[in-house]
Amino acid sequence: MDFSNCKPLRFLGLHLNSLLCKFVILVAIVLVFRAVYLPSYSGFSGIGQKNLFANFNNHPSEFGKSKFLEVPQIIWGLNNQKIAFARACLTARMLNRTLLMPSLSASLFYKEVDLLKPISFDKVFQFEKFNSLCRGFVQLARYSDVSNITDFIELQKGTGRRWTIEKDLDQLRQFNKHPYHEYETIRVVGNNPFLWHDHWPVKDYAKIFKCLVLEERISKEADKVVSKIRKIGLEEIRIARSSRSETNLLQPVSYVAVHMRIEKDWMIHCKKLEQRSNISEICSSKEQIMQRVGKIMGLKTPIVVYLAVADDLLEDNSILAGWNEGFLPYEKKKLGVFDIYKKHPYLIQSAIDYEVCLRSEVFVGNSFSTFSSLIVLDRTQKMIDMGVGKPCGTDVRWPSYAYNLESESEGPRPWASNMSDSSLQAISYGSNRISCS
Repeated sequence: MDFSNCKPLRFLGLHLNSLLCKFVILVAIVLVFRAVYLPSYSGFSGIGQKNLFANFNNHPSEFGKSKFLEVPQIIWGLNNQKIAFARACLTARMLNRTLLMPSLSASLFYKEVDLLKPISFDKVFQFEKFNSLCRGFVQLARYSDVSNITDFIELQKGTGRRWTIEKDLDQLRQFNKHPYHEYETIRVVGNNPFLWHDHWPVKDYAKIFKCLVLEERISKEADKVVSKIRKIGLEEIRIARSSRSETNLLQPVSYVAVHMRIEKDWMIHCKKLEQRSNISEICSSKEQIMQRVGKIMGLKTPIVVYLAVADDLLEDNSILAGWNEGFLPYEKKKLGVFDIYKKHPYLIQSAIDYEVCLRSEVFVGNSFSTFSSLIVLDRTQKMIDMGVGKPCGTDVRWPSYAYNLESESEGPRPWASNMSDSSLQAISYGSNRISCS
């Protein structure tokens, strides 16, 4: 553009005379002003007011000082603890803070909270790996990262029927503003985070679960169990095929994992749940589980069936009897891996079983169990990552089933998680509405 006619006034090296020159300079000033004074709004471009989350950018290299969220010790079972951890992460993300690495619970007590044995998060999951995989979404920090331990304010989580999801959300929004936002640490006090209200979609939980990688020594224990299962399966198949003069053997050897919930604590819980919810498809007997697993379409026998069960709470010692021909049931003792489990606390034992079930070619669980539900969520996400369009059907690579729900063929109903669900309600507390139905 030619500015040769702008003679009487000079600005930024240009002569201002014509209306065009003045317009060009005005546009330049507006752009500079926007770049300098409005950077914080750029992260919301195209997102809209309904999004609860600012872009996660609480990093000391950008702001000079990180801000943190501290939560109480996380309790209950492994997968309730995983949900509680994810909920704490998403709360920190909403407040644009870094979550201080929480303490998990190695032991399992529902009421005697003072007897809970704490275990550090990084004794179960890989701390650095989590931050690497979740970078830009959520982050963890150690307590040593806090510069001033006295610069905190407490956030008392509400409880009871009057404390609604709307009140909870409003409280979180208030703590993201002045004067609460100025404190280095917001310390949450109150109930276990698993009981907090849920404000986040399933896909956000799934992102965090993908970042949870078991500590290497635990993963190696799971390797030993899976290796033993496949080795036994290989031997059984060789015996069966040699009797039929068959020599061709495909690798790897498949196995079915069944989360067999028939322990005394579960049977008490599920019967009460059936009464309260007026649903009859929650509890399943040993005989019903065996019958339905035996009718899964497309399974090639002989095949090993690994029974994931809480041995200490099991009163029925006959879970290995009564299976259909070709189904070879194994639990920890028969498999010869009981010593691997018993040297670890409850939480680690559950983590090993979770990994063994997750790696199985076929998984069968109870849709009202958090353990089963999170395994199916992980398997559904795995299929999505691999580009599988439909997670249900007879030709699915990692099929999952709910044995408490009967299919048209009298087997267990195919099961996949609804990744577009607006909350984790169905997975947290169970449901008979599964996305394959």
